[in-house]
Amino acid sequence: MVAGISVCSRSGPGRLAALLAALLLMACGGGGGDASDGGSSTPPPATQPSGNEPKPTRDQAFRFLTQATFGPTEAEIQSVMTLGYGPWLDQQFAKPAVSHRALWDAADARIRAADPTPGAGQREVLDGFYRQALSGEDQLRQRTVFALSQIFVISMQGSEVGDHERGVAGYLDMLGANAFGSYRQLLEQVARHPMMGIYLSHLRNQKENPATGRVPDENFAREVMQLFSIGLVQLNADGTVRKDAAGKALETYAGEDISGLAKVFTGWSWYGPDTSDARFWGGSSKTQDVDRQWQPMQAYAQFHSASEKRFLGQTVAAQTGAPASLKTALDALAGHPNVAPFIARQLIQRLVTSNPSPAYVQRAAAAFGGAGDMKALLRAVLLDDEARKAELAADPAFGKLREPVLRLTALLRAFGARSDSGSYLIGATDDPGTQLGQTPMRAPSVFNFYRPGFVPPNSLMAAQGLAAPEMQITHETSIVGYANYLRSGVDRGFGQSGLDGKATRRDVQPDYTQVLTLAAQPAALVDEVCQRLLGPQANAAFKRELQTAVESVVVPTLKADGSNKTQVDTALRNRVLAAVLLSAVSPEFVVQK
Repeated sequence: MVAGISVCSRSGPGRLAALLAALLLMACGGGGGDASDGGSSTPPPATQPSGNEPKPTRDQAFRFLTQATFGPTEAEIQSVMTLGYGPWLDQQFAKPAVSHRALWDAADARIRAADPTPGAGQREVLDGFYRQALSGEDQLRQRTVFALSQIFVISMQGSEVGDHERGVAGYLDMLGANAFGSYRQLLEQVARHPMMGIYLSHLRNQKENPATGRVPDENFAREVMQLFSIGLVQLNADGTVRKDAAGKALETYAGEDISGLAKVFTGWSWYGPDTSDARFWGGSSKTQDVDRQWQPMQAYAQFHSASEKRFLGQTVAAQTGAPASLKTALDALAGHPNVAPFIARQLIQRLVTSNPSPAYVQRAAAAFGGAGDMKALLRAVLLDDEARKAELAADPAFGKLREPVLRLTALLRAFGARSDSGSYLIGATDDPGTQLGQTPMRAPSVFNFYRPGFVPPNSLMAAQGLAAPEMQITHETSIVGYANYLRSGVDRGFGQSGLDGKATRRDVQPDYTQVLTLAAQPAALVDEVCQRLLGPQANAAFKRELQTAVESVVVPTLKADGSNKTQVDTALRNRVLAAVLLSAVSPEFVVQK
């Protein structure tokens, strides 16, 4: 228990009940489903900073870093205030990536040195993720990787991918290597990655066989269009839906496009020094290349469809090989006019706001351009007026629900959390009733944890045509589960107790050293906690309420002989824990503005 605060019941007291009410108040009207082209009213054309603007204030830097990183830290706030937005982005673009696979390999070697039987697994993939999220210097790259992993989804939930943990670490590296490059290259790397090949079943996909009735697997062909590139319906340059004269949305592709494209993705399988049938099928571990889990799939001509392939207005002539067929297909997808607004809108949603105006989407899409410039897109998303003007945060339609993983990373970064083992052993947090209800790289399906157009059923948001993607995993159980998970973690730390599970405390520990010096001064303590966690979202009313809660934790007067020092220290610490916990479960923290 933290300072007498219990959140075991579904109702929960004080700020916990307020959090539940605030989030569920979004669901009190009619409708539901997916928002197609809703959003706030179109503003005048926006501009990006020219380089001559005043340096950001502390509040502005805090808000920017909430969007661009896994959570503001004092050092990064000072960096943005000193450099300005653009130079800070330039610095981030230039930072080298740290390899998730290298971290996994190091963990695997350490484990096998002690016992050659088990080896590293999924937890070591997550260790690398949290190490980079919490302490990595390439914050923008890693934050973008997390966003891309929710667009180009693979998942360790099932054993098919889950048993290839080194490959998943390699998939994260692949996303990082392409996060600031070209979309066309990213799309090819995704299409040829063996983990995607396993997840969407185009690894070992065979050509058609009229004699047996076998046809190529269509899974990846369908999803590469629907989820990774052009979407289901045709879009205008601003992301709004194109419609026919009768007002019906125009579809981007039909069944025959899926069938034609599926032929392109035949004959691709494991990387290796030859293209034998045995290597295509997998063979024994002794004959397979040791790096096949992360090296791009290679073409096997004997399994590739030699028939004509028609899709999206393209025709690939009969007898065309797998590499040439793939190039034609990916060029067609990457060059489709839908791609720019489709990808731009989703990156805006992941980083800034769930309901960007059409004008915002169009400006970001224009920066992305026909070349699919990911770096230019990120710069446009983060520097646009709609992202930077603080007054827009007052618009009820602006902002986004912060997903559980990002709430945790923001909290831990705000209080300089460190790992006792150096491995950041937070692990899987799937359970919505007792944990976060979300684990990186463990989405329940290719549709991610939530859909980009999700609208809470029977809600005011539905009535207003507003999307709230993260609300798809937000409900009464997950809210109370999150609060209970934090109640324990804020007090005792997070994750496993050491590499062997036998340490005296949990591995990831927030550092309260500095805030503890303010515990005897409730107003100063509240200011410090709010400055670290909430930034400009800490309004006066919230601070008054939080100070009242802190003051309710009575600190006894220290006796002259010091005999009650333990009780005094405990009370002071409980004040800090109460301030941190109540801030971290507040709507002011959970809703990113």
